[in-house]
Amino acid sequence: MSSAPDKWRPSLGLVIFAVLATVAVLPLVGLFFFRLYDNQLIRQTQAELIAQSRVIATIYAQEVLARLDGGIALGPEVAPGVLPDPGDQFTPIRPALDLTANDLLRRRPDAMPATRPADQAYAEIGARLTPIIRDTQKVTLAGFRILDPNGVVIAGRQEVGQSLAHIEEVAEALHGQYRATLRNRVPDKPPPPIYSFSRGLGVHVFSAMPVIVNNRVAGVVYATRTPSNIFDLLYQERGKFILAGLAVILGTIAIGLVFSRTITLPMRELIDRAARIGRGDREAFRPLKHYGTREFAQLSHSFLGMAEQLARRSDYIATFSAHLTHELKSPLTSIKGAAELLQDSLQGKPDSLTPAEQKTFVANILSDTERLEAMAQRLRELARAESLPQNERTELGPVIGDLKSRFPAGTISATGSLDRSIGMSGEKAMIVLSHLADNAMRHRARHIRLEAVDERTTVRLTVSNDGEPISAPNRDRIFDAFFTTRRESGGTGMGLAIARAVMASHGGSIELKPTDEGAAFELQFPAA
Repeated sequence: MSSAPDKWRPSLGLVIFAVLATVAVLPLVGLFFFRLYDNQLIRQTQAELIAQSRVIATIYAQEVLARLDGGIALGPEVAPGVLPDPGDQFTPIRPALDLTANDLLRRRPDAMPATRPADQAYAEIGARLTPIIRDTQKVTLAGFRILDPNGVVIAGRQEVGQSLAHIEEVAEALHGQYRATLRNRVPDKPPPPIYSFSRGLGVHVFSAMPVIVNNRVAGVVYATRTPSNIFDLLYQERGKFILAGLAVILGTIAIGLVFSRTITLPMRELIDRAARIGRGDREAFRPLKHYGTREFAQLSHSFLGMAEQLARRSDYIATFSAHLTHELKSPLTSIKGAAELLQDSLQGKPDSLTPAEQKTFVANILSDTERLEAMAQRLRELARAESLPQNERTELGPVIGDLKSRFPAGTISATGSLDRSIGMSGEKAMIVLSHLADNAMRHRARHIRLEAVDERTTVRLTVSNDGEPISAPNRDRIFDAFFTTRRESGGTGMGLAIARAVMASHGGSIELKPTDEGAAFELQFPAA
């Protein structure tokens, strides 16, 4: 028998462990995907700063327009193509910062002393806007600085009177171009240990919104804010996070126990049963303690049923071989002895056989030979009887008709559902019925009665005769191979054994029924 290639294969326990480990690690792997969420939070922060800065820039522009007649100085004219088309109904500024790209700059440079102080008109505007930006900062947590056309801070919590014109994003805004940047920051408090999973915790979003009046730069609204960070929330809720981790671990253990109960343990027990059956332990045929799943229950039943059937088959072959050896030994010994005596007589040895004795020994040899031929014929019938059926079917009527022609000396009558098809070939059905009829005739039966009853899934056929009854001691042995009460008349003791083998191989049965006279057998044929 060919075997599977000898190569490494994972055990079921290893596969289950790998699945459970993957389930347990999935939440940790999910933390790395929060980096993408960090980027989304940064863009959300930029969008909020754009909206807030635009509102303050509009107020700033209104203040400048109110002072144009007073001679307030504006900044440089915006280059063509920088500002959107005035005819456009909507001119949104879309957030475009990307933490995964190279948009992260170094920490924001410090403010520098202004080369000249801010104009008095802009100082007044800054004083009017200071309460607005402070109230806004309380709610939005964003930092605002209002710059004049030269980049000098005129409003804000810090750096008022100093210049930010040297900062990259401010320099572009002073030329009329909106610019936002990401910059590293020094946190005010130590970052949580989970900081290594997130880059978004250590950055600031800076937004420089130019204020345009009459196509000239009137100033800049410079806003900054730290983006929201999910890991900061997780650190603040670390107690709940630990409980969630414990829940994942306990859930993984529960899944492992379910796998062990439903798959691993039944499989190990089935493997142990296979090893015990291989060692000849007949106690291993009993059902498993736990099946786990429906599929394992079906597999176990099929495997143990097959193993038990093979064991019975092995016992049957061993018993049959022992009986066959015993049955063959007597005629072979008789033939050998008679042949040796005849050989001595032909060689003219003393005390040679008389012609009458020679005839007797020759007759014995022929009789034993006929017995061996009968046994060989029965063995061939037994081999055909035990062959697996292959879509066989026939009706009882034609089979019983052939039975009547084969045994014309007796009276055979049949009634009932003779037109019902059975799951057996006509040849094998004839083997069964002919052995029953032959036994009945040899035990002086004159009449054989057959009655068929259709029972939907089976056809029950009762075969009875008025011959000699079967004695009580022999009723339990009549189906044993080589058991016969007619050995002297040539009986082999295999007829009923063959009949039972035919019925069993086709899913049917044959039993001896109690009766007041003669003998009666009940046959259960599978319905086709």
